[in-house]
Amino acid sequence: MVDDDDLLAALGAASDAIRRALEATSDWGTTGGVPGQHHSDLAADAAAVEVLDGAGLAVFSEESGWTARGRDVWVVVDPLDGSTNAARGVSWWATSLCAVDAAGPRAALVDDLVHHVRTTAIRGGGSHRDGRALRPSGCSEVGRAIVGLNGLPARHLGWAQCRALGAAALDLTAVAAGHLDGFVDCSLEGLAPWDYLAALLICREAGAEVIGLDDDRPLHDLSEPVRRPVVAGATRELAEALRDRYRSVGPLPFADGLA
Repeated sequence: MVDDDDLLAALGAASDAIRRALEATSDWGTTGGVPGQHHSDLAADAAAVEVLDGAGLAVFSEESGWTARGRDVWVVVDPLDGSTNAARGVSWWATSLCAVDAAGPRAALVDDLVHHVRTTAIRGGGSHRDGRALRPSGCSEVGRAIVGLNGLPARHLGWAQCRALGAAALDLTAVAAGHLDGFVDCSLEGLAPWDYLAALLICREAGAEVIGLDDDRPLHDLSEPVRRPVVAGATRELAEALRDRYRSVGPLPFADGLA
């Protein structure tokens, strides 16, 4: 059984391989195949799968689906979270990797590939960035909160300020680090596990809360429907208040979420 240090090392090696693959990529445009898929997504995915499969881990990737399904530990991969930002020169995109076992998310890495900032978490071991333990802001009131959004709600939910930044893994990690107080996915389809799982573990280990909107399934459940709306808060009180307010209004029709 792979230990936690080896798991984090494998995630780090995969992210390093992604960085190298992207540095060698000249075409960051869309492929013309799957909607929203970029050539950079495919290059990053191939690099990650090679490393993780070689480490004896199963892979569930946004771009290529399952590789070596059935192994005891699997890594949920978004090789390039925020690929539209990356293609357009907006400096907010990352790699998101979460190792999962039968008990749920076990090890996570979100690598801000623009600013060279790597955030990690181990189940029961806290969340860290450059050796520093992360702590959320402690905000518990919607009226005082600065909230990240994916998509738009049908009307204002009463926050102090909001941001729509375009990379959910980084947005959620910002809640863990206290840069944002909360996050609400207002997209019509919801987020996929590769969008939020790594940041979910990072948030929880830091003391922030991530909850689902739609049903009682654990958020690491990969059965269909795989896309699910999520809400995060620096505190459980804030997460629940944002969830309840959003449930009362729903999404703005035809509002696009992340690409």
